[in-house]
Amino acid sequence: MQRLHFVICMAICVLSGLSAQGQEQPISVSLDARQQLFEQLAADAKQFDARNILKKVVRVAKPSVVHIQSRKIVQAGSRRTIEEAGSGFVVEIDDRKFIITNRHVVFPTVADGVKISLEDGQKLTVLDISSDPSSDIAVITIRETDLLVPSRIGDSGKMDIGDFVVAIGSPFGLTHSITYGIISAKGRKDLSLGTQGVVIQDFIQTDAAINPGNSGGPLVNMRGEVIGINTAIASSSGGNEGIGFTIPINMGMVVASQLLDDESVRGAYLGVRMDHDFNDSTALKLGLSHARGVRITGVTEKSPAAKAKIAPNDVILSYNGTLIEDDDHLANLVSLTPAGSEVSLLLLRERKAIRLGVTLSHRPD
Repeated sequence: MQRLHFVICMAICVLSGLSAQGQEQPISVSLDARQQLFEQLAADAKQFDARNILKKVVRVAKPSVVHIQSRKIVQAGSRRTIEEAGSGFVVEIDDRKFIITNRHVVFPTVADGVKISLEDGQKLTVLDISSDPSSDIAVITIRETDLLVPSRIGDSGKMDIGDFVVAIGSPFGLTHSITYGIISAKGRKDLSLGTQGVVIQDFIQTDAAINPGNSGGPLVNMRGEVIGINTAIASSSGGNEGIGFTIPINMGMVVASQLLDDESVRGAYLGVRMDHDFNDSTALKLGLSHARGVRITGVTEKSPAAKAKIAPNDVILSYNGTLIEDDDHLANLVSLTPAGSEVSLLLLRERKAIRLGVTLSHRPD
């Protein structure tokens, strides 16, 4: 029995790489073998670097990112201010260059309290800031447009969960920092983000490290295209915990264009009243297995919905191919569609699926 116990102990020590004294045994490598390993690593690293597209993504996207320093008012009516860092990126709209960021990065600030600099340290002069509290988006007009390098805008609607992405920004004031991750989820809504009045929510969730100072910076796909505006984090500590939220760039560009046209976001409207308490019991009576989509309870006269002959008890199931989750989801999609657009609706009416085309218009004053 004692001999068996000794054999077992020796086997464990050998397998774990420990001596009888319980200390780790060094792995002996000759100088020649070590040199050979370095040469092999150099060859492997050369091949890896040649295939590492992250470097190319960063190289093409970084010049469009700006650092924003804001002197913000602590409280309405107070003279106290604090310095906060944020980010932004250059876009081109109607052949003119602007900077997009989050509204909470530049509001509320004192007069001339927003300072913007490029990657090489050059300072920019702010001429005007337009913003929308409902989406937390701001557009900044700059004097030195010849210094601005526009980013390439992607299609956030084509991004899938699991796609690789890069976040660029100024976390904790560390300008033009890069973090890397994947898209963790899409269509996040009803979030409490610490910014007041953000009612238009359709966030992309990412595990790319996002910290204070990343707000307003771009989320970039592996083609070097901006697909989102980094906005907020879910954190109990105030720092990155792997859950960050990004405004889809499709939404961002619509809001930015509206801000530049009207100085305020006047969303399109459909002209329907919705059942906010749509439940499984009502859905069964209408021919659905469970509550999904939006049940219409009324239609406004002379509205786009009235002209398309949408009727009470119709259930809108999809909007331009996007399945509708609830009434807030439909309201967001409509408000972010440019007025004058024709959209396709899939409805359930009297237990039959029908398709309607609806031309949206501006919400009446």
